[in-house]
Amino acid sequence: MSAPALPFSKVRRVGTTVYLSGELGLLDDGTVPAGIEAQTHQTLDRIAATLKGEGLTLADVVSCTCYLANKADFAAFNAAYKTYFTDPLPVRTTVEAPLMIDALVEITVIAAASA
Repeated sequence: MSAPALPFSKVRRVGTTVYLSGELGLLDDGTVPAGIEAQTHQTLDRIAATLKGEGLTLADVVSCTCYLANKADFAAFNAAYKTYFTDPLPVRTTVEAPLMIDALVEITVIAAASA
């Protein structure tokens, strides 16, 4: 039996702008790795893979919204996050929020494709 379809798109392209829905650090077996750093790396790796499917890279990301389940994880999250982006850095909002599954981080991005 397959999982029911969720009422949102994972990726939406409007002109040269690509919107990704929130991504979690899920492994292939549906679990999440332990710890904020591992989950941040896994989440951003998954985002990079989705962007690649759209012909984009993390260098095309212009905005990130990051949700942390625990604000005490901010420093470790930031240490992992900063290894994925170079100048010009995307704008970013980071908030503490309970997540819908037992995960520590969720990230959504907006990317701009070259015209």
